[in-house]
Amino acid sequence: MRKLTLPVMVAALVLAMSFAFAADEKKMADKAKIGAPAPAFSLQDTSGKTINLSDYSGKIVVLEWVNPDCPYVKRHYNLKTMTSLADKNKDKDVVWLAVATGGTANADKLKSFAEQDSIGYPILLDPDGATARAYGAKTTPHMFIIDKEGKLAYAGGIDDKPNDDPKAPLAEGTTNYVEKALSELQAGTAVSTPETKSYGCSVKYKG
Repeated sequence: MRKLTLPVMVAALVLAMSFAFAADEKKMADKAKIGAPAPAFSLQDTSGKTINLSDYSGKIVVLEWVNPDCPYVKRHYNLKTMTSLADKNKDKDVVWLAVATGGTANADKLKSFAEQDSIGYPILLDPDGATARAYGAKTTPHMFIIDKEGKLAYAGGIDDKPNDDPKAPLAEGTTNYVEKALSELQAGTAVSTPETKSYGCSVKYKG
């Protein structure tokens, strides 16, 4: 068998990398976009029930990427940021769904987390990361809001004051982007800040 020369090997490596880069670019291009239909999904919750995005047609849906071990997430649950906002809007045609991706999609651990923090909304399991990739989820928390027409209305951070101290209080003057967007959608107006930069721990994709 003829051995490959160094230039040929380098060329082959460059070609392989270009294909991989193109594939990644396509994934990024295909991810959810503001104003476009939100990617459909069908995921099991921690009790084994299958939940489809289509189950909530005609409602506003909030997606929250979550990881109980992330200090940013711990802070917001200590502050009851997510649970209070979900409770405040549950009778206003708003559905709140948490999503755990990759290695964090552990049903037993998430059940304990839900019990400890009095979480009343489903936590969905995304072990292969397909749903996270479809939405372009990067951090925990990373927030997405889908309007009643099924289009993505908001994507980004929960607020404008990142803090990784689980015991840190809410900073004065904090803008909660999700609360603001929900109020605007419920008033029938366009979301004034439809996209912000998310912050937190990286989503734990497998592979």
